[in-house]
Amino acid sequence: MTHKTHTNPFNMIVIVAALGYFVDIYDLILFSIVRVPSLTSLGYSGSELTTIGLKLLNTQMIGMLLGGIIWGMLGDKKGRLSVLFGTILLYSIANIANGMITNVEQYYVLRFIAGVGLAGELGIGITLVSEVMSKETRGYGTTIVSGIGIIGAVVGFLVADQFDWRVAYYVGGGLGLILLLLRISVYESGMFSKMKETVVRKGSFISLFTNKTRLKKYIRCILIGMPVWYVIGIIVTFAPEFASPDALNVQGVVIGGKAVMYHYIGASIGAFSLGLLSQRLKSRKKALLIALTGLTITLAWCFISKGVTENTFYFLLFMLGIPNGFWSVFVTTASEQFGTNLRATVTTTVPNFVRGTTVLITTSFNFLKSGSPGVLGAATIVGLVVLALSFYATATSEESYHKELDYVEEIV
Repeated sequence: MTHKTHTNPFNMIVIVAALGYFVDIYDLILFSIVRVPSLTSLGYSGSELTTIGLKLLNTQMIGMLLGGIIWGMLGDKKGRLSVLFGTILLYSIANIANGMITNVEQYYVLRFIAGVGLAGELGIGITLVSEVMSKETRGYGTTIVSGIGIIGAVVGFLVADQFDWRVAYYVGGGLGLILLLLRISVYESGMFSKMKETVVRKGSFISLFTNKTRLKKYIRCILIGMPVWYVIGIIVTFAPEFASPDALNVQGVVIGGKAVMYHYIGASIGAFSLGLLSQRLKSRKKALLIALTGLTITLAWCFISKGVTENTFYFLLFMLGIPNGFWSVFVTTASEQFGTNLRATVTTTVPNFVRGTTVLITTSFNFLKSGSPGVLGAATIVGLVVLALSFYATATSEESYHKELDYVEEIV
């Protein structure tokens, strides 16, 4: 069965994908928001809030790495829709269970399971939207998905600010289960339905590494997105530590949840703005390079702003969010780089491998900050490396704005 190609980005598939990403981001970022109150209620304090928080964040990201591979392969083998149902069911149940934990060991297990579930939502949603929209308008569809989805982090803070951290987890899980009902109205991608009938290898993750051209494209896609989770994984998640007298010496008390909220308000604005800019310029590469330049300038501004008030610091995190909103353009670019039989695998694994690099980024940062560079020096060194790799990967990647997506990869 085939379906028409949409030109109007405000269609049911885009709306449901956007709401799915909204719930995904709510649950994904919620740990960063409730890290301190949840660990405090479990009996931890002081430096333990940072060290255990890092381990829990890394555990979640490792789960997302594994989940990205599993859901991506299933998305190309079994279909986009079945995966969208499976991912949201798993992470919704896991997040409800997160609200019931009584010790940190349970926290580790459930953040890992939630990470596996969360891994499939964005990539499969973007794949589906890219395949049902015309090539001229698919960028609008993916922009709506990302821009609306990112607001989930803001809602996560508002819920966690008004209610106990356990209730915040229950709300996230409940929203996911409600979304399952909306998914009934969504149909499968026509491109996938057409490809499914062909005799071609589908969802072969290993094939990304057995062909030099595909491997280079794949690595570039991952490198492009790394700065997003450098900012989120280090500067935003550990904003209270950056605000300490040993770093920026911010005047006032910086709350982790508020830091996340202000950053994601900026990121939502950036997602819409940069997505529309890529459509206006008819170029993903130009929009990405503009975003990376803006991010570099804003990071430098943030690192030299010592002794500012807490409100000024929140404003800086908001400003960092605007160029950091290039996530929407980045994921769209990844989706456009590969054929239908590998598209879900790539679009799902790439953002999760980027999120997975948080483990390497935070480990490098943690190692460096304990030495002479300190917190700011460590963040600067890691940031320069990450930005340089992203600039290089963007500049050498293929422009995909005008690309037709109805083709398959030849896998031997």
